[in-house]
Order: sequence, then C-alpha cells, then structure tokens
Amino acid sequence: MRRDGDEQIERATASGPVAGPGHSRPFTVSHREVWAITLPMTLAFLTTPLIGLTDTAIVGRVGDATALGGLVVGALIFDFAFATCNFLRSGTTGLTAQAVGEANGCEVQAVFWRAMVLALGIGLLLILAEPLVTSLGLLAIAPGPGVADTTRLYVFLRMFSAPFALANYAILGHVLGRGRGGLGLALQIVVNGTNIALSILFGLVMEYGIAGVAVGTVCGEAVGALVGFAVVARGFDRAERPSPARVFERRGIARMIAVNRDIMIRTFCLLGAFVLFTRLGARTGALTLAANGILMNFFLVGGYFLDGMATASEQLVGRSVGARFRPAFDRAVKLTLAWGLGLSLALSALFLISGEALIAVLTTDLTVRAAAGDYLFWAALTPLAGALAFIMDGIFIGATWSRTMRDMMIASFVIFAISAYALSPVFGNDGLWAALLVFLGFRGVSLMALLPRRRAETFGTAAT
Repeated sequence: MRRDGDEQIERATASGPVAGPGHSRPFTVSHREVWAITLPMTLAFLTTPLIGLTDTAIVGRVGDATALGGLVVGALIFDFAFATCNFLRSGTTGLTAQAVGEANGCEVQAVFWRAMVLALGIGLLLILAEPLVTSLGLLAIAPGPGVADTTRLYVFLRMFSAPFALANYAILGHVLGRGRGGLGLALQIVVNGTNIALSILFGLVMEYGIAGVAVGTVCGEAVGALVGFAVVARGFDRAERPSPARVFERRGIARMIAVNRDIMIRTFCLLGAFVLFTRLGARTGALTLAANGILMNFFLVGGYFLDGMATASEQLVGRSVGARFRPAFDRAVKLTLAWGLGLSLALSALFLISGEALIAVLTTDLTVRAAAGDYLFWAALTPLAGALAFIMDGIFIGATWSRTMRDMMIASFVIFAISAYALSPVFGNDGLWAALLVFLGFRGVSLMALLPRRRAETFGTAAT
C-alpha cells in the first residue's frame, strides 16, 4: 500500500501540469537561453567558497588555533544541515518552471508562498533543535574540548541565520524557475557580499573573532532574504495573487512535500557516499586522507560549473513540461547534455594538464603533493564521469520525476558501497577512486536509460 501511495503522488507530481485537456504552448530553446541561465549561476555558485575562505582568513589572523578549529568543525555541521535542505532551492525551481510553462501566474505565486512557509518553518525548527544538532555534530567529528567549546559558540550564534538562509533557497529557486539567472546572480552577490563585508567588520575590525564571523553570516543571510523577498514580491501581479486556500490546498502541498522529500533523500545518499569515501580513505593513513582531501577540490570546482548547466536544464525542462511541448523538452535535453559533456571534457583536460600546479597551490607539503599526484588521474576524471549525473539530475528535477531520481540514487549508493569495499582492499586508494567514478557514472547512465520511458509517460509517444 505504501508503494501504491508513492506512485499516486508521483503521478500527480510528475504529470500534474500536463494532465487533462489543454493545448501545448510552443516555445523555442536556444543555445543563448541555456547560457543565459548557466553562466550567471555558475558565477553565483563560484562565489560561495569565497565565504569560507574569508571566514578562515579572519579567524586565522586572530592567531587562535582553537578558534580556527571551531570554525572548521562548525562549518562542517552547517554544510551538512543546509545541504540537506537544498531541496528548497531545487524543488521550487522545478515546480515554478512548470507553472511558468503552463502560463499559470497564480500557481507561480502559490509555489513561492508554499516554499517560503516551508523554509521558515524548517528554519525555526533548526533554531529550536540547535543543541541537538550541535551535539550530534560534535559526536560525529569528536574534536578536542577547546575546539568543541568554540564550535558550540559558533553554531549557537550562526543557527539564527537558518530561517533567512532557507528563505534564500526558496527565493533563488523561484527566481531560477522563472529563468532569471541574472537576478539570481545579483541576489547571491548581495547575500555573499554582505556576509563577507560584515564578517570582516565584526570579526576582524571590531575584533570579535569567531563570534563576529557568525553574526556577520546571520546579518548577510537576513539582508539577502529581505532584499530578495522585496524584489520577488514587487514583481508579482496583484490580479494573479493566490488566496490562502489556494496556497495551502492539499494537492499543492502534497506535491511540494513529495518532490522535496525525494530530493532530500537523494542528498542524504550523496553526502553519505562522500562520507564513506572519506572514511575508507582514512583507513589507509593520514597521508592518503590529506591527498584525497586536496583532490576532492577538483570535483567540487567541476561541480560548480556543472551545477550551472544543471540549473539551466531544470528551468527549461520544467517549463517545457508545464507548456505540454515535447519538442522544447527534447531540445533542452539535447543542448544541456551536449554543453554539459563538452564542459566536463574541457575541465577534465584542464585538470590533467595543470593538476600538479593546482595541487602545489593548495598545499606546500611535499609528501602530500606527491601522494596527491599519484591519484591525480582519477580526480581529473570526476567532472567527466559526473557530467551526465549532474545534467540528468537537472532534467529529472525540472520534470519533477523525483521518485525515479531518488530510487536511482539509492541504487547508486549501494553499488558504490559494494565497489568501494570490494576494490579498496585489493587496489588501495586507486580502488576507492575507481569506485567513486563508478558511483558518478552509474547515476547518470541509469537516469538516462529511464528518460525515454518517463518522457513517454509525461508527453505521450508522439512529439507534438
């Protein structure tokens, strides 16, 4: 019965905008439209690491190793907590894009308000659960007593940013769902720029250290949420304003929860795979652990570029599903796949050619450099191996085929775990990296294999 219920929700979720009578709304998908979303969002995603670098530099200049350790541990706790809630961005993008394609302005606004209510509710729960979140994080990471105390202070203060940070996810999802990549970039610059400026002011100039950095982050998220909300609300057409009953209608809420639930499970599996990768790497010694940590930056940088392309696929695919226009869907899939694979090939080539120089920038330790160089080939291939998975995720999120994406992520995680435990004892760290590439590749290939069936279920067999 549980699975039947899931299938009913999935049908309502995946094909809601295209169900029932109605004419398609043709539109064209061009290279320019793909890059109009990809380029600004790639730049926006690339600004995010600047916050971590700035915070580290501020606390590092204070000269307190305990404070720096507390910042690192606290940042890890927030990375996990907030990454888990990233479904608010992705789910809102897909649902909004479908409403845009359907030319349903009332539903566009209703999706936004549902996402905002959900974001604020989860944010307030995180504030209330802060002691539990901190305790679990410290239990998992197990830092020393001094670092633990600093971490508690940082997490306590920064947790007040949760409602604003999650509201920013919802706002960005709405903006991207409407295809406004430039505005998305501008809002991210406001959030990150304010965050950096106030962290420097409170943490360095006013000498509040790690507490100042945490307060600066809270203020940056708050300013970004207020500016973003004002910009979005100002653009709403009063004639299409949804009633409270429309916002909280059962079908709409169930649809949003189903999509967000599946994306959250997918994110848990993704984070779990990287935790397992780190754990198994640590078994081979501190040197290998350090080398893997350096090399994972190659995957993260590649991910920022591919995330921009995946965001374009989310919007364009979602819009085509809402518009009931399969030619636009096919064109969006073709263009984002071609550009995504081309971009990943260029990134992998760049990493292979300049990887050793990049490793030298990231660490001055000669032994770590040498160890990282031994596994550079594997790390350089991660963008190419993961490109299909990134783009397919964007397509399936845009079409709100979230249950299929969730199931394939679970299967991919199981295959990764089996591969990692089978290969690493025999081939060492090479086997572990090979298992990671299998994980990334299987995700993309499995989703692409299911794409024709899901497309037929949504549009029918004829390209009309």
